[in-house]
Amino acid sequence: MKTAIICSSLLLSFSVFVTQAYAQTDAAAKSKLNKVTQTYQGYKTLRANFTLTVQQPQQASNYTESGTLSMEVATGKYRITTDRQDIISDGKTQWMVLKEEQEVQVTEVDNSSETISPSTIFSFYTKGYKYVSAPDERSGGTPLTVVELSPEDTQTPYFKIKLRINQSSNLIHDVTIFDKSGVKYTYVLKNTTANPSIAADAFTFKQTNYPGMEIVDLR
Repeated sequence: MKTAIICSSLLLSFSVFVTQAYAQTDAAAKSKLNKVTQTYQGYKTLRANFTLTVQQPQQASNYTESGTLSMEVATGKYRITTDRQDIISDGKTQWMVLKEEQEVQVTEVDNSSETISPSTIFSFYTKGYKYVSAPDERSGGTPLTVVELSPEDTQTPYFKIKLRINQSSNLIHDVTIFDKSGVKYTYVLKNTTANPSIAADAFTFKQTNYPGMEIVDLR
């Protein structure tokens, strides 16, 4: 699975209903997703803190990592910073800085519709997915709208994505990706700031900031 910044079972009695729901596009769910996209597209830049939690079958504890995402929305430029890595993209090239390995991996950005990345996180669902509304939920005192998506391409390594959306702001609260292997990835977005001032060179890799690291060009 390609992610930047990246299994539930259904009761048998509901299996037919869910299959029929995913066989068509839910108009209400589409309307909710459109509001999310319009909200983010109204920003020139954004910054958010995030937490990634990885749950693996038969594992007693989960893997958790936190960081910051900065993004220039129109161009798809982004910068992700965590304790273990920096991921920098100018919209065309991505530099993944692996701090412990002292290595920088250089790749081309994949903006295809089946790829979930920082540059597509707010619009990936516009192509290649079927979606349906699910019952509303809450996180603390925050009411959340829930939309579940299934990829049309059955060859993808994940079978479902659950989006929870803040009802008052139309901002994404969290994204959970259900992998076919049973691993579950949850990204929680917090403290989203609209139109923060971001230095123009924040989205450009500077080798002088990472002295001694090996550059591995995978393009």
